[in-house]
Amino acid sequence: MKQPTAAQVQVRDHESLALLLVAPAGCGKTETLAIRVAGLIETGRITSPQRILVTTFTNRAKDNLRDRLRDYVTYDAQRKHVTVMNFHGLAARLIRAHGAVIGIDSEIELPESDWVTNRCLELGLGDPGRDSLNALLSGLKRQPLDDVAIAAALAENGHKWAIQIEEERVAANRATYDDLLRYAELILANDAVAGLYRNHFGAVVVDEYQDLTPQQLRVLQRLGAGNITFAGDLAQGIYGFAGARPNEIDATIRPLCDEVIPFNESHRSSPAVLSMVNVMNALTGGEDLACADPASWPGGGLAGRLRFPNPVNEADWVSKAARVILAGAPNHRVAVMSRIKSRLRFIDQHLEDAGVEVHRWEDGVLDTETATIVRSTLTRLKPADLADSDDKLTFLRDLAGMAQVEEPDTRKSLADALNWVLERLGDGLSPDEVASRIRVGDQTTLLNAAGIHLLSGHVGKGQQFDWVFILGAEDDNIPFFRATSPAEVEEEARILGVMLSRARHGVVATHSEVVPTVSGNKRNRDRSRFWPYLDAANPLDREEIVEWVKSAPWNELRDR
Repeated sequence: MKQPTAAQVQVRDHESLALLLVAPAGCGKTETLAIRVAGLIETGRITSPQRILVTTFTNRAKDNLRDRLRDYVTYDAQRKHVTVMNFHGLAARLIRAHGAVIGIDSEIELPESDWVTNRCLELGLGDPGRDSLNALLSGLKRQPLDDVAIAAALAENGHKWAIQIEEERVAANRATYDDLLRYAELILANDAVAGLYRNHFGAVVVDEYQDLTPQQLRVLQRLGAGNITFAGDLAQGIYGFAGARPNEIDATIRPLCDEVIPFNESHRSSPAVLSMVNVMNALTGGEDLACADPASWPGGGLAGRLRFPNPVNEADWVSKAARVILAGAPNHRVAVMSRIKSRLRFIDQHLEDAGVEVHRWEDGVLDTETATIVRSTLTRLKPADLADSDDKLTFLRDLAGMAQVEEPDTRKSLADALNWVLERLGDGLSPDEVASRIRVGDQTTLLNAAGIHLLSGHVGKGQQFDWVFILGAEDDNIPFFRATSPAEVEEEARILGVMLSRARHGVVATHSEVVPTVSGNKRNRDRSRFWPYLDAANPLDREEIVEWVKSAPWNELRDR
């Protein structure tokens, strides 16, 4: 266990439960939150039967927090005093326990997929129709409106497909992801229920506050008004498409907190990486970060940017570079990232053809909770029983106990994973062979697995890697072609900043001049409008990168 910094001690010992921690990427935010939780328990500010609620946005963020908590809070103390949940899981808990107070059936079907989008596809609405329908429903459902009010608003709007889909949802006693927080807010409007939870949770800790929607903040305030520790950084706000309002949320919570504690020293990244991160602050509004211990980084780290004629050449170079890095430091984690997942298809194919094992972060089976369930299912699976079943997927879902899994994000991951299992079994693999492909679960997660990781910019939020290659620094990819307003382009800059700040030792950004579309048509691509900002960091070119890697002190890098 590392010795806490002065700022971390201040957070740990702060007497007020209403606190704002402004911590840019790499400043030890997650570790500081773990230290904060430990301090609340050790000083007796939270005692049984009260608990500390720690909220996250994804299952992977839960994994990350739980990993850090293990360093500071014993298993027994966590079991007695700490609840780590994402917002969908929290909402599902409220609905199952107290849905009756707003007339919701406790047996309502919780989501495991994007049902609204699937219905749009079945109805043949096309991308524009789907997007407008989703925007309408999501916008309405981020307000504290019951089903009757939603129906009235849709009738006034006159969108016939939205009216039809919402009527189908209600008739089927189904909740979508947009309904979960809406129902939770309506339930917590009941003072008796809200009081019950405020008594249960003596303190609330919120990770990545800048990603909150106003609705999520209202739910949190009903759970723990005056007892909330917020942590995050405005420059990391990249979820505007999901309703996040970073500036609005920041302006709302600052008056609610007794003190704001800023962090500006990076313990994650080398000086070279920070030079790339800091040049983006002119676009993101972030604060410049200083390296906490520059001399401790072998070679000062690596920052580079490269141009390629096409993504095939790009994939070949990056995959070779990643393998050279792993040959020198087999314990390191190399991320290959892109703003959008489809831009990774070239290097994914290249690595598959080369027989290189990769960790694909989009694959639900790699989530810790999901992997545990799937492994257990595979140990009990008898191939003959599966062969005899009329509906093999339903058979697997029943064997896995899908009906008993209520946390919505875990349900979605498990549904995806069981489809993946069925495909592998269909390829002729045995249950044991499928289980052997699950690299994550129990004590081994994506958060610490060595090797090459493929992921999109949004998925990598909150994580860190030893090396990061950012593919596709081209207009239409980053910034995304649908980002047209100044606010949307600003968020795209923050997405690039988030990807850059995932790196510890080195980061390299690349772009290609000609990129085939998914249908195979070749398109000329301009380099990203953010490229000149990266140039301001004086990154290395191709020959300089090769020379840096050749002369790198790998023994020291492995140990850092």
